[in-house]
Amino acid sequence: MSTQRTDPGRLRAKARRLFISQATMDDFLSWATPRQAEAADRLFRNELDNRETAKRARLMRRAKFPVPKGLDGYDFSDVRLPDGYTRDEMLSLDFARHAQDLVFYGKTGRGKTHLATALGMLAVDKGMDVRFLPTAGLVLQLGKAKRDGNLDNLLKDISKADLLILDEFGYVPFDIDGARLLYQVIASSYERRSIIFTTNIEFSKWGTVFADDKLAAAIIDRIVHHGRLIEFTGPSHRIGEALMFGKNQPQ
Repeated sequence: MSTQRTDPGRLRAKARRLFISQATMDDFLSWATPRQAEAADRLFRNELDNRETAKRARLMRRAKFPVPKGLDGYDFSDVRLPDGYTRDEMLSLDFARHAQDLVFYGKTGRGKTHLATALGMLAVDKGMDVRFLPTAGLVLQLGKAKRDGNLDNLLKDISKADLLILDEFGYVPFDIDGARLLYQVIASSYERRSIIFTTNIEFSKWGTVFADDKLAAAIIDRIVHHGRLIEFTGPSHRIGEALMFGKNQPQ
């Protein structure tokens, strides 16, 4: 039998999180025995834990990470952070809380998508709403929604996110209509939510990607003022994986 008395303040705090009124708790605590208060504390704790687990599962489904990847074993040796910006700052997700952007720039296979996904999963663990969006697929989705008359609904859903991950940004050029729709997503996120871009296209060539130098310049200006460029160097991770598994061996 437990001899520890349940703290009424702690019990009330759990009750508030469960939207149980103060009047109800006042009444309960006026007649509840220590054992009954302890049982209520355990009930509230289990319910809150179950809600948190369900919330994280829901956020993971909404994020739609193609391959969930964490930070275990991730090699930061070829990740160049801006002067004065530390790995711990990035992993604290302070950028997301301040609606700042990150641009992960480097050649294919350098681990950009892996790190973006890992940061997205950290954000989910902290209760943030994340969307992982392959950029070319997003442009197609936006175009279809516009043709079907559902663009406002799609933009509203995207706007609920705390963090957007635009993967493989610029790998496929857009037509001017697609560029304008994508610009709408990016511009509406300014100072409202963070975006992580993964790209192998340097800023000077973004005008080619958007088929419009003015659109590209406007986006770059927002990133420069409220974001950081993080460079990924070194050998391709994909080549290393291919060698590891014998995929590059002669037939």
